[in-house]
This record gives sequence, C-alpha cells and structure tokens, in this order.
Amino acid sequence: MRKKYPVSLLCRLLDVSRSGYYKWRRRRGIKNRYEKDRELLTELLYSHHLRHPSYGYHRLSVSVFRETGWIFSHNLAHKCCKQAGIHSKARKHGKYRKPGEESIRFPNIVRGKWHPKEPLQIVTSDMTMFRSGGKQYEWTLLIDAFNNEILAHKVSDKPGDNRPYYHVLEELLQLSKLKKEKTAPIVFHSDQGAVYSSRAFYKAHEQYTTLQRSMSRVGTPTDNPVIEALNGWIKEELMTDFDLAHAKNVQKLLDDYVFYYNYWRPAAALQYKSPVQFKLEQGF
Repeated sequence: MRKKYPVSLLCRLLDVSRSGYYKWRRRRGIKNRYEKDRELLTELLYSHHLRHPSYGYHRLSVSVFRETGWIFSHNLAHKCCKQAGIHSKARKHGKYRKPGEESIRFPNIVRGKWHPKEPLQIVTSDMTMFRSGGKQYEWTLLIDAFNNEILAHKVSDKPGDNRPYYHVLEELLQLSKLKKEKTAPIVFHSDQGAVYSSRAFYKAHEQYTTLQRSMSRVGTPTDNPVIEALNGWIKEELMTDFDLAHAKNVQKLLDDYVFYYNYWRPAAALQYKSPVQFKLEQGF
C-alpha cells in the first residue's frame, strides 16, 4: 500500500507518527526488553516449578526472587505461568464435617482463637500417616501456632507405636521450662486420639504447671485447623517435591525437610517468609 500512497498520508489516516512507523519497521521481528524479560522470567519460573511441582505462582515468585533478587509482581508471574501452562500439582483439600462432642477431661479452650501474639502461647500436635517403600509410617508433629514452626517431630513404621507422641511431649516440656514463671502456661492443643486421651499421657505431664491441655471436639478437624491444614499440604509437598514414596532413609528425609520447612520454605500465611524468618523479624 505504501507503494501506491505516500507514507505520510497513511500515517495521518492511522493516527501514528511517521517516525514511529519507521521505528516499528526497524525493530519488527526483534523482541524488545520487556518481551525478553518476560521470556527469561517464564524460564526461571518453569525451572523452579520442576524443583517444586507443588508450588503455586505466588510461592514460585518468592523462590525466583530469593535466588535472583529480581523484583516483579505476582500478577506478572501469574501471566507467565498461565501462558506457559505451569500449574501446581498439589491437590485441593477440604470437606465439611459435623462437629462432635467435647472432651470431658480437657475442653477446647482455644475455640478458634488461633492468633497468638508470641511463640509458645499455643502449640498443637497430631499424627499423620503416609506410605513409603511399601511400608506405612506414622509421623507425629508438634507445631507452634504463632508461626507454624515445626518444634518437634518423630516417625515410626510400627502401627500404633506411642513413642513418637511421648517424644514430642518431652520436647515440649523442655521448651516449657524456658518460659518465665509469671507468663501464661503453654496451651497444648490436640485431638481426642487414643494416646492424647490416655491416662498415661496425662500422667507424663500432670506436674507441669507451664502446660495447659486443650482438645478438639470428637471428629472435628476444624477445631484444629493449623495442623490439619499443614498435614495435608506437607505430605503433598513431600510426595510431589521430595519423592517421599521412594525414600531410602525416611527419618533423614523428614529431618532434612523439617529444616527446609522451618528455615527456607516461603509460607503464604507468613507473607511468604519462612517460620524462623518471620519469628526473627517479629523480634523473638
């Protein structure tokens, strides 16, 4: 068309400058800085996705920033992930259950107030099961509700083994000794599992005034949302990103994961900081 009509006339009709037209012609087929940056960012997001398939675009953004120092918006990361077909491989969880009855020995004193102001105000414990190498394992965790830090953990390949429960209790009792005498006791929340409800477990800590027991209602995981939510996502991450199903040394893999989780894993609930980083930045 420019052979038939003057370029200046066409530019006026299209409401573009003549210099702008020639500039476009010169760089046609050559990617500009923004397009190159977007391609590079997509490559980085994809490489981190291969390492952590369970990560969504928010956590992938934090992971790339930590490695490169590159500051970009989550919105841009979302667009890059969508265009490249990068999706989290973690499954969605959540199913409503009707609340059960409260424990006679230890009532639920937390009652949904899961926002402590400092560490070791509310801690929670639970056991979760998984399979690895054809064997079933029972993994008991102790979590600080302040920053979701894993304070203690223990795994066993013997069904019904109660030693992991007492291991995390002993760790908690040691932590409780560090609390000042005038501060409120640590609220230790759990479900009404057989070990947590047993007389032997109660006798193991009844002399400790620095500990106050609290229990969820029967069959009501929503009474303990902190650890119930983490149990699902942690196992999903262990299976997807750390190949727990084929681990040669389950205990070592879990130890390594707990270190990674506490010191490096960006948590959405903590503004994408690790539990230890969040605690330190809060002055504890």
